[in-house]
Amino acid sequence: MFAIEKYHKAATVQETVELLSQNSEAHLLAGGTDVLVKLREGHEQFKQLIDIHDVQELQSIEMLDDGTLSIGAGVSCTRLIRSEIVQAHIPVLAQAANMLGGPQVRNAATLGGNICNGAPSAENASPLVVLDAQVNIVGPNGSRLVPITEFYLRPGKVDLEQNEIVTDFRIAKESYENTGGEFCKYAMRNAMDIATIGCSVICRMDEDRIEDLHIAYTVAAPVPTRCRTAEEMCKGQVPSKALLNDLAKVVHEDLKPRDSWRASKDFRVHVISTLAERVTEKAIIRAGGIIA
Repeated sequence: MFAIEKYHKAATVQETVELLSQNSEAHLLAGGTDVLVKLREGHEQFKQLIDIHDVQELQSIEMLDDGTLSIGAGVSCTRLIRSEIVQAHIPVLAQAANMLGGPQVRNAATLGGNICNGAPSAENASPLVVLDAQVNIVGPNGSRLVPITEFYLRPGKVDLEQNEIVTDFRIAKESYENTGGEFCKYAMRNAMDIATIGCSVICRMDEDRIEDLHIAYTVAAPVPTRCRTAEEMCKGQVPSKALLNDLAKVVHEDLKPRDSWRASKDFRVHVISTLAERVTEKAIIRAGGIIA
């Protein structure tokens, strides 16, 4: 049994905002894969819940008139994986969603929940970071768009007020068009483990040269982080094994890996370098490039 003191079920985004404003200690419940675990463990701050599982405004995956992709915060990982729009335009996000837990967890876990808990290990975080996603937030004063790199404030903390809700994540056409992407999650076990390091790369080629390249990591800094020094080094270059080797050497400059009970700092540094080469090579090939 769960020690729930108050339970509300919202039907719309506006009703959710009103309920949050009226219940200052309430938490949102979508898939429940994080909240219900914490509640079972005795975290009293989760005793007041607002259920948003059936809010249809949070369930869409669509392309807007200007080509922007909008993915609802309530979309499950399973739906992300199966979505024709996601697979056609941003398959790197489907790759990441497919690495979250097992089938039962993916059926319940939502994109919004995975991001909004602020966990540095969130599988879907690095794909959204390299895709320059914006977080659409609705509150009592209307809506606001926040770049996902600014949405993460520190481990476990995001730029979301208690009376606000994330409705969807938006990815502009220029951020995904003509790109190839790749995601990799390194974990200590093969099955259903929290990431030791997560890495995403997207690449756009201009004939035989790299026009643009984004690389981001999770669990390599306090929040999901772009490696902008390494990105700038790659722009305009012809892909080669030598370039990938150089990338692996500079990718650490924007990261802050640390020791933890899961892995030592030195081991994380090794994994970061290895993934920089492997994931970037695959992204370049997916973008139509050839490694010289």
